Amino acid sequence: MSKFPYATLKSATASLLLVLALSACNKPADASTAATADTKATPAATTPATEADGLTTAQFKAIAEGGYIFGLPLVMNYAIMNEYAVDKNTSQFKAPFNHIKNEPRLFTYKDTAVLSPNSDTPYSLAWLDLRAEPVVISVPEVDKGRYYSAQLIDGNVYNVGYIGSRATGNKAGSYAVVGPDWHGETPTGVGKVFHSTTPFMLVAFRTQLFNANDMPNVEKIQAGYKIQTLSAFQGKPAPAAAPEIDFLPATSAGVKTHFWSYLSAALNYIPESAKDKVIRAKLAKIGVGPGKTFDMNGLSPEQQQAMAEGMKAGDAKVNAFVAGGATDVNGWQVGSMWGDGDFYDGDWLKRAGGAKAGIYGNDAAEAMYLLGRTDAKGQILDGSKHNYTLTFPAGSLPPVNAFWSVTMYYGDSQLLVENPINRYLVNSPMLPDMKKNADGSLTIYIQHESPGKDKESNWLPAPDGPIYMALRMYWPKSASEAPSVLPPGKGTWGPPGVVAAK
Repeated sequence: MSKFPYATLKSATASLLLVLALSACNKPADASTAATADTKATPAATTPATEADGLTTAQFKAIAEGGYIFGLPLVMNYAIMNEYAVDKNTSQFKAPFNHIKNEPRLFTYKDTAVLSPNSDTPYSLAWLDLRAEPVVISVPEVDKGRYYSAQLIDGNVYNVGYIGSRATGNKAGSYAVVGPDWHGETPTGVGKVFHSTTPFMLVAFRTQLFNANDMPNVEKIQAGYKIQTLSAFQGKPAPAAAPEIDFLPATSAGVKTHFWSYLSAALNYIPESAKDKVIRAKLAKIGVGPGKTFDMNGLSPEQQQAMAEGMKAGDAKVNAFVAGGATDVNGWQVGSMWGDGDFYDGDWLKRAGGAKAGIYGNDAAEAMYLLGRTDAKGQILDGSKHNYTLTFPAGSLPPVNAFWSVTMYYGDSQLLVENPINRYLVNSPMLPDMKKNADGSLTIYIQHESPGKDKESNWLPAPDGPIYMALRMYWPKSASEAPSVLPPGKGTWGPPGVVAAK
């Protein structure tokens, strides 16, 4: 199997982009004890020297390695939350807690902050604060045939559940999201209750855009997405507000340098569970955990070296997992590393691999993302050397309930490709305007220069150099329906390979 490309920490923090194959189970992971989420963070002193000094350098390294793997998604998520919802001075700030930020636009080649951007579904983002009371998400009726989804991701980076075309349908409705300490009956007027394992949660709305002229329709739908506290939804007096939190400032750029401090800060707002109890106890021995302030300078040079080596070893394991996390199918990498607490079941390496491959990835049942850097023969795709074709046989288009798309990126930067017709993808809504072959098959022309006016309707402009593509499949047909791309890498349907033109 060849490597499964993954986003850098910067790119993963920059957006919900690659959010590659990014719904199935909605069961919350176990959360047996409460965290210090309801109080203002007041870190204590560093861990007692006697406790840390009782560890050998080998033990320090082992704890750092395991702690890095366990903590990487938590640290990335904490930094994103700070940039998106806490620090209003960051360029990434979207909106304060319990407010929605709509992004009614598509990415173009001019957008350089986000790697492998999605140009199919404009986003709406909201961070929820569930400490004082539940929050209600209301969605409007969405016209039949238009895909939309609201993905709920908690602080453990678990996909708690989905609202939308696949999960709940396209009719209007309201849904409650509750924190780990909430207990009660389903509120009146609410269709379903989603249980977060943490007091803070991200909601990522995706709304299908058919074409550029369709944007006003998308904006109307986005305007219908609402976030309200339960008391506001019910028209009742609000409970006492949760205490203000003085969050430890964090940025994506600081994830590597301040990893352990960020991890301690993140763990303040993540209740301990039976699944993470052991690793958290180990981390506490080196001064990492709720209420702790990690002090690298308080460690001996040998211990500091062991910590650095542990992080390096942990990162190598994550990279190896990502590299082997997909199956090669005709040159496309097919896999999925995202899900809920039951999906990970305490496998921290699997969770870290998913975060590094594209944090906030969808469950495979919601969307599959097939990534391509090589042709059917395993040769690196390069628009300066070859013109290519991608041909779907008659009756064998990607099997989806919603829609599919093939998006083109520069192979080196993973940004959208500047081209004379401003086309960055080919998708199923374009099929009526595309030409089929005499045998009913569909050929997409992948090349830098136009294939000619007679074929331009099927042209996916490529860079004059290395090529990177993503075949996105929204709401793929289930494994019980043949053909299907599910389960990932083992489905009855596989993508055709890209072929170099002769």
